[in-house]
Amino acid sequence: MHISEGVLSPQVWIGGYVVAGVIVAATIKKLKPEDLPKISVITSVFFVASLIHVPLGPTSVHLLLIGLVGVVLGWAAFVSIFVGLTLQALLFQHGGITPLGANACMMGIPALCAYGIFSLRKNFNIKHSEAIFGTLAGAIAIFLAGISLALLLAMSGDEFLGVAKLALLAHVPIMIIEGAVTGFAAVFLQKVKPEILEGNALDASGY
Repeated sequence: MHISEGVLSPQVWIGGYVVAGVIVAATIKKLKPEDLPKISVITSVFFVASLIHVPLGPTSVHLLLIGLVGVVLGWAAFVSIFVGLTLQALLFQHGGITPLGANACMMGIPALCAYGIFSLRKNFNIKHSEAIFGTLAGAIAIFLAGISLALLLAMSGDEFLGVAKLALLAHVPIMIIEGAVTGFAAVFLQKVKPEILEGNALDASGY
């Protein structure tokens, strides 16, 4: 799902950096030293998972795990994804430098939405809430990222409309897989280390 160098128009990739910069600045100053080990581990998981991609015509598909990043890290998810994407761009030229801000917004904002969706489980007294809301968080995060990808490509020129439609359709199975993976991970973490899912870095108590 990474957008490569030379695809986005200058207006789009510059706008991506502006939005990403605002979100990073708003969250990074609230990070606590005790949050860093968890952020480092989840960033590593995202880094590895999103490097393995399968070419599909003019685009490619791969696991992102942005829903899981949001579920575990909360508001720190955007910073985690931005760091992971930066390392991928610098070390492997995966994505690129100019579209880095847009790529971060495309994946980071849905991760924040996943955090919000998963947090809703506390408002419902139902069984298997971690599985249900974890699955929804993972699936909806990919759906939102796919919509964002299509919009970014469409804003960069009519010649990308076909690629945008293909990329969106190609991520439908990824949406299903990531929903299942995130739901399973949420259930597992609730059983073995529930404190990871409580509060999440930078929840309301951090303000």
